[in-house]
Amino acid sequence: MNLAEAQGTDAADYPSFNAFFTRPLKPGARPVADADLVCPADGVVSQCGAIHGDRVFQAKGRHFSLDELLGGDSARSSVFRDGAFATIYLSPRDYHRVHMPMAGRLTATCYVPGRLFSVNAVTAEGVDRLFARNERLVCYFEGPRGPFAMVLVGAMIVAGIETVWSGQVAPPPRRVMTLDYAALPAPISLERGDEMGRFLLASTVILLFPPGAPVFNAALTPSASARIGDAMGAYDGAYDASSDPIM
Repeated sequence: MNLAEAQGTDAADYPSFNAFFTRPLKPGARPVADADLVCPADGVVSQCGAIHGDRVFQAKGRHFSLDELLGGDSARSSVFRDGAFATIYLSPRDYHRVHMPMAGRLTATCYVPGRLFSVNAVTAEGVDRLFARNERLVCYFEGPRGPFAMVLVGAMIVAGIETVWSGQVAPPPRRVMTLDYAALPAPISLERGDEMGRFLLASTVILLFPPGAPVFNAALTPSASARIGDAMGAYDGAYDASSDPIM
């Protein structure tokens, strides 16, 4: 990340390596587009497109299931069957905070322990079910057009995933742990473009939408650059898998 975009423009402004990698941007460094769906992270588009049944495309003929990605919660994973997804890869050089793609009220989270494989393109092409095997935090939201999920996937060297509402997420013992936020007297609601979490180093964010998902911009193809706040899609109608240029 260009240090000129950060609040602290000198490496000496950061007391630790971790603080440097999670450095915040200056206000206004990432203007938020007036779009239904905006990009949640700086990085590169790994894949995006239709979810076929419960199968999510990873790379080069490799897929994983919604059920295993979401920690075995069949009731929640069924919501996203035949919907759409987008996977954004954050490299070590990228800004390491994750922002909201649209406004949403947090309804639940699910921490899933796992491996810490690298999540770069080479590993995605070579490791079966990569994103469903790595440590991850699934965040479920209710948005203006229905539910959506953000899956924050840990990776090699990533010692923790943090959210703005709970801090670092790595609950002992290391087992699947679901927390229900839907009935809180003071709901956790975030606006489009708000920060929602961060990684220590490089990692991946996967967005999941149910049928009737926003139609992604045509430029959203594998290896395309991604920047927080850029227009990513619009609710022009139900997602049409037949026009999907990626799968």
